[in-house]
Amino acid sequence: MIRLSSWFYNLSIVIVLLAASVAVSTVVLRDDDGGGIGINLGLDLQGGSYLLLEVDMDAVVQERMDNLAETIRVGMLNSRIGISNLSVGSDQLSFNVREQIAFVEAREILNGLISSEMVVITSDNALFSVQFDEAGLDRLTTLTVGQAIEIVRARVDETGTKEPVIQRQGRNRILLQLPGVDNPEQVKSLLGKTAKLGFQLVDISASAESVKASGWVPPGSELLPARDNPDQHYLLNKRVLVSGEMLEDARPSFDGQSNEPVVSFTLNSTGAERFGRVTGQNIGRPFAIVLDDEVVSAPVIRGQIFANGQISGGFSVEETNELSLLLRSGALPAPLLVVEERSVGPGLGSDSIKAGQVASIVGLAGVAIFMISSYGMIGLLAVIAVFINMLLLYGQLSILGATLTLPGIAGIVLTIGMAVDANIIIFERIKEELRAGRKLSTAFKTGFNQATGTIIDANLTTLAAALFLYFLGSGPIKGFSVTISVGVISSMFSTIVVMRVLLAIWINTIKPGSILIPKSAAGDK
Repeated sequence: MIRLSSWFYNLSIVIVLLAASVAVSTVVLRDDDGGGIGINLGLDLQGGSYLLLEVDMDAVVQERMDNLAETIRVGMLNSRIGISNLSVGSDQLSFNVREQIAFVEAREILNGLISSEMVVITSDNALFSVQFDEAGLDRLTTLTVGQAIEIVRARVDETGTKEPVIQRQGRNRILLQLPGVDNPEQVKSLLGKTAKLGFQLVDISASAESVKASGWVPPGSELLPARDNPDQHYLLNKRVLVSGEMLEDARPSFDGQSNEPVVSFTLNSTGAERFGRVTGQNIGRPFAIVLDDEVVSAPVIRGQIFANGQISGGFSVEETNELSLLLRSGALPAPLLVVEERSVGPGLGSDSIKAGQVASIVGLAGVAIFMISSYGMIGLLAVIAVFINMLLLYGQLSILGATLTLPGIAGIVLTIGMAVDANIIIFERIKEELRAGRKLSTAFKTGFNQATGTIIDANLTTLAAALFLYFLGSGPIKGFSVTISVGVISSMFSTIVVMRVLLAIWINTIKPGSILIPKSAAGDK
């Protein structure tokens, strides 16, 4: 007679029933498009799109140099230091100090204006050059790519794509996998727009037409085209008074008077304070709304505006929805270039799933034949425990909302072998006790007690390796490690708890005496 505590029976039954209910509910409640609860299919199983994006760091460096040039011009002007030949190249900035006596002061001012990633190079003729050093450029690249990944993730999540894979690849590239997305044009359109929003005052010291005709732009100003008419230009102050980073929310709506589609926005407290100050001080002056270096509109300020406003410019309803999404997710720190694009058809994924199903069935059948032929009735109980293990594995993966890939299927098949391996250790320990003449109940207890420590040690070692794969690996490697980790946990439970309960129930019900294992397996002559 094998006696186990009632809580031991109840715990195993509750957990198995819970796993079964989760497994059934994921099949019943799963949406046709893959929504709801359950296991998500990866790109290699479901099909979808693969994009490799490159962050345009040349544009980032150019923008930093352009902004720094304007900062230096204003800073030197405020300090009454004359400079000349201020020019910006693709990777450096240079200018001359007119009076040699102001060289030291100019150097001190310049050191306070540049970022930590930049270095200043001087020469005897009062020439200053500013450029990024190698370490600084690496830090800027790491920061920019990290910011771009977060913005890309926010934009892709807004589209409702299930379980996208977004990760850095190489120095300045981003890998994007979109399961279930057959046509990635919408995502490419979203990612191809920087969505850099800014509010700038219109420069009324000269007309845009005369500046365009002469080709000379006044210092501190820039000439930008209109969004709806590229032939029309606006002369704006370069200084961005309110930027898109101060946006708290942006939603598509309709104008209360004209009923045209617009984007209504709300600024955070810092933006509202600055917006109120700027609009209050410039009533009657045109205030341009600039999006990605194009003037959306330049309305005249009629009164002081604080947190709320709207952007209009002949948008369609679709354009206001897209612009609102872009503004909510934030501006990309740099343009993204599509380096590689591939599509994986759903037919290839379904073939992979069928192959994985066949491999799992063949593996289970081979395990069942071996266990039953080698260990008889308790081998059949081990097969039942393996099925319960698969149920637990599926339930855990469903609760976690894990993404199943081809390596994940391989992990499931491997889990079957791991579960059987633990059962074999227990059975062999029981066989040794029976050979030594122990009673069945004593052999049962001793076999489980001596095998449990070995099983736990072996599985914890596998679990540690899987965790290393998860934290150090990427993509399919992470999917494999998740499946193995969950499989290790379910295998330990099914072997140490479920198998113990099944054996106890069978021994207490059938009372087989000492005939537990076939003679060929037990080594009897």
